[in-house]
Amino acid sequence: MPKPERPRRARRAPTGLKAADLRVRPLARAETIPSAWYTDPRFHDLDRDAVFAATWQYVADVQQLAQPGDHVLADIAGEPIIVVRASDGELRAFYNVCRHRGGPLALKDGNADMLICKYHGWTYRLDGMLRGVPHFNRVELFDKRDYGLTPVPLAVWEGLVFVSLCERPQPLESHLSGIRERIAPTHLGSLTFARRIAYDVHANWKVYVDNYLEGYHIPYVHPELLKLYSDYESYRTEVSDWYSVQVGPLQVERNVYTVGGGEALYYHLFPNLMLNVVPGRLQSNVVVPVAPDRCKVIFRYYYDDVTSAAARERIESDVTFSDTVQREDAEICERVQRGLASRAYDKGRFSVRFEEGVYHFQNLLKRAYRDWLKHPA
Repeated sequence: MPKPERPRRARRAPTGLKAADLRVRPLARAETIPSAWYTDPRFHDLDRDAVFAATWQYVADVQQLAQPGDHVLADIAGEPIIVVRASDGELRAFYNVCRHRGGPLALKDGNADMLICKYHGWTYRLDGMLRGVPHFNRVELFDKRDYGLTPVPLAVWEGLVFVSLCERPQPLESHLSGIRERIAPTHLGSLTFARRIAYDVHANWKVYVDNYLEGYHIPYVHPELLKLYSDYESYRTEVSDWYSVQVGPLQVERNVYTVGGGEALYYHLFPNLMLNVVPGRLQSNVVVPVAPDRCKVIFRYYYDDVTSAAARERIESDVTFSDTVQREDAEICERVQRGLASRAYDKGRFSVRFEEGVYHFQNLLKRAYRDWLKHPA
């Protein structure tokens, strides 16, 4: 099969992308990224090419792809992607693009014995090889072996399925080193899916990520969430190469998350995936850019028990409580988006105590932009 092409890049860097803004300074002296990075539509295009087309992207979990023929669709950096469980049991990812004239192979998640283009009926096996070509008997110099689907790199970690548009991405495991050991004895791959909820947020995706990455705002935006922590002053952030984790010590008394205390671990995997882990439960949320001032946040809930009466009660309490927190976050993010567009604001400063995670994310963003600039279109 032919190698996938390099992801398309923006035609040129936004005029607001200045060399001085790409420098990394120590946290205590650093400024936040410029407001134009959140508001200028050209940065929305830049993020597509410099960030999302250059990183591993979470698309599904293996429970969604349990049987041969199961497939899910995703949009990665503007590219249509299909992930399918093939007949041999292997997971494979392809561009959801027929090699005839660009038609779609599937229009929604589902199950199929073959992938059949919805435009002209070209038929592909689940391993991507072209099998059927209607009304092509008179075409010369045509070999079906040359027209298989274009593959996309795929990796699975703890039951979560990722794809990358890069030709030779770094191993996914290297980006997630240490997480599996830190969250033990909770084993993410053994948890059972329970619920999916999506939120439309009228803010740039980076505004939402910034907000997620600090507990600084919790006393002011989430007073009920604050009550879950045994010691807010012990709330801390730890950073790794490609992720950060916020650690919140939980109350020992029964709360919506757990019985007996422990820690809430809030992982952010650059650029747009969050894994919120408490004992026996995972809440994943992926932030999908929609427009310069809009994003969609998709939450999926997993638990070690989803069938007992106590478990069902816990799930309902958890989802209800989380919904309140998400709506509070959505409201403040929308107000921040308006503030960032104001003539009164351009850059701010970081709280060394509470905003190391935001600083870490923004430095990785700068790194992505610098790498993109090294390879102009």
